[in-house]
Amino acid sequence: MMSKDWTRRKMLAGLTALPVAARVHPALAQPAGFDRAFDAARQIEQLRALVIARYGHIVEAKAFRGPQLDRPVNVKSVSKSLISALTGIALKRGELTSTEQRIAPLLKRTVPRRADPRVHDITVGHMLSMRSGLQEVSGAAYGEWVGTKHWIYEALSKPMVADPGTAMLYSTASYHVLGAVLSQVAGTDLHSLAQSRLGDPLGIDIPEWNRDPQGRFVGGNDMRISPLAMIRFGEMYRRGGDWNTRRVLQSDWITRSWTPYGNSVETGHGYGYGWYIWQTGGHDIFYARGYGGQMIYVLPDLDMTVAITSDPSRPATLDGYLGVLNQLLTQHILPAA
Repeated sequence: MMSKDWTRRKMLAGLTALPVAARVHPALAQPAGFDRAFDAARQIEQLRALVIARYGHIVEAKAFRGPQLDRPVNVKSVSKSLISALTGIALKRGELTSTEQRIAPLLKRTVPRRADPRVHDITVGHMLSMRSGLQEVSGAAYGEWVGTKHWIYEALSKPMVADPGTAMLYSTASYHVLGAVLSQVAGTDLHSLAQSRLGDPLGIDIPEWNRDPQGRFVGGNDMRISPLAMIRFGEMYRRGGDWNTRRVLQSDWITRSWTPYGNSVETGHGYGYGWYIWQTGGHDIFYARGYGGQMIYVLPDLDMTVAITSDPSRPATLDGYLGVLNQLLTQHILPAA
């Protein structure tokens, strides 16, 4: 059985297979530089795995508890960043015309007759940036929503709380509707899109995940990828959409995804297309975040990507566990000023 505590030599020679950097870097020559981070991570009971990549290499990766590093795990709302990537690919392929395209004509009969007229003004970009104006579906409201018979119908039939394109209202329902749009325009299910358009180019496995009562794979939640796959996905973004000489995503889509269109009420951080934007210590940090503390941090100016998985059954708030993870990053992983 594979050890949970991988050595640097095993990682560089084995299954992570990140491309070799063009030059030798201190972070590779002295992996002990991150010992403090891994020592601190080991003491955080909710944290399961930590992977740090710099200059195109995994410097260190450890699973302290829970599944092995190569085993797909539920990354919760990190799924939204994956759906955002699939949206960018659909635009490049001409399946969607632009982020200004309205979703109602694409959903056709799925839009309830009694829906607020403003539903017909919601665009792809509104869904991506959480500015649809639809009621928020997260936390306790999420459990109520997934207990209904038709998730999309339910989300679109509720009274809207804002005009499309205005306030950021965090909602998994928006991304589930967007996932249905992607499936509709591509003519196949969301899992097939995820595996063929992201999994296969990145060399990662994306197993099937939960479906709604109509059989649609959940958009924006419950996708499963491994901590090592999270690193590959984040590294692809850091490199402008390339992976192993293959173009996976257009660089301009990454720029648009990392542009803030609103701000999270919880953290105050900006929100782009499925990614949070945070500036601290002179660094721009772009991160994907899932319930319980599933994180992908990308720091382009430091050539660094960090992946963290955590117990998905426990919450992570800014004044609680999410704050602990952000401190782990800023105090133990980022280079000292």
